[in-house]
Amino acid sequence: MSSQARRQVQKLLSKGGAFEPTQVDAEFKQSVIDAELTWCVADCSKARNRSAFFRAVVKAVDYPQFFGSRFDGLYDCLRDSVDDQKTGLVLLFDQLHSSDPALETDMAELKQVLEDVVTHASDQGKVFVYGINHSGKHPEDTPGVVRNWSDASE
Repeated sequence: MSSQARRQVQKLLSKGGAFEPTQVDAEFKQSVIDAELTWCVADCSKARNRSAFFRAVVKAVDYPQFFGSRFDGLYDCLRDSVDDQKTGLVLLFDQLHSSDPALETDMAELKQVLEDVVTHASDQGKVFVYGINHSGKHPEDTPGVVRNWSDASE
């Protein structure tokens, strides 16, 4: 990692905000550890709708309750999760199928909630950093093939 990239990462980890998942390497993760931030990954690979996406987030941050399918519940979940950490939280939304019709319409609201959590964290003297690894659209269903949650990812 170049010194300029290192400075950008340090600024991000001290102020909060969005990061590009392609930035994630061993040095990035070490910077997260050095900043005493908690690293979480929400596996969104199987999420085909908002409810499944929210369940992936709840699992990733180890939130003690499920809050349904409302964005104000997501905000509360992430806000409480940041508040529970010593210095803050880094959350990677991995393999988010943001081009699926059920999720595509939610992306603007999701990004607004994430930025609101960044602001809340800053107000609390903490940091919230997030990255979204977009995976396009789920493959179309194949007639005669039944997929379930335990199927291996393609």
